[in-house]
Amino acid sequence: MDRFASNTINNVDRKGRVSVPASFRAVLKNQSELHALMSVDHRVVEAGGKDMIEWYQQRLEQLDPFSQEYEDWSFYINGDALELKLDGEGRFQLNDRIREQTGISDKVLFEGRGRSFWIWEPGAYEDYRSSARERVRSLKRSLGSSAVMSSGAQSGSASGEQGS
Repeated sequence: MDRFASNTINNVDRKGRVSVPASFRAVLKNQSELHALMSVDHRVVEAGGKDMIEWYQQRLEQLDPFSQEYEDWSFYINGDALELKLDGEGRFQLNDRIREQTGISDKVLFEGRGRSFWIWEPGAYEDYRSSARERVRSLKRSLGSSAVMSSGAQSGSASGEQGS
């Protein structure tokens, strides 16, 4: 499976356009538009090609179409979404909604997220990156503790019973 990975910063040109990184365009395989969702959790826009939007639509179709949950997700995936046209050079226009959502002015950071990529203002990304790395560090430590505890329990170790 092709996926969006890594991160790249590109400049916004004087006409307000930005180029999608070449490695991301390769994943898009000559698609001429991006589907973009306004994150409700972060100051980012999640973007991707038809694979991303089809995945979201499949998730939506699993819900009761008469439910509030369906209505809300449909709004997020369809009603509040943007379709961004890519020109022949792989650029799209940074419109006011994207700028308002992200705080982007002259540089755009593209962050790969597997099935999609996130569009960030570079400074906001650095703040997020620091926090995320700290959370991952903490998760890694707790996984290590869990692995030690579960392997000790499986081997019949009495590590907690030996006293200090």
